[in-house]
Amino acid sequence: MSSKNAFQLFREEAPDAAKAFDQLIGTLSHTSLDDKVRQLIYIGIKASRGEAGAVAAHVPMAKRAGATREEIRDTIVMTLTVSGVTGITQCLGLALEAYDSVQLPG
Repeated sequence: MSSKNAFQLFREEAPDAAKAFDQLIGTLSHTSLDDKVRQLIYIGIKASRGEAGAVAAHVPMAKRAGATREEIRDTIVMTLTVSGVTGITQCLGLALEAYDSVQLPG
């Protein structure tokens, strides 16, 4: 099993596809939604799918964009009505640990 994270491997093995993916992400970053809202939506979608690694990766971005610990928690808890307990059991603890580990400047 590789010690590289999935995106690092993706960038090395398929650089053209990775570049296109980055361009898509860049395009989606220029919407009427602010960065905090975009990150919370992303966290909610990924939590509803039980994708704990993606949730934990985006929590620091959400925190830097101004999301509170409570907003992270509530975003994941809201997936309960859509996807059952998957988001809570697989993502909530990891997300809150990721949030607590991020130190903001100042």
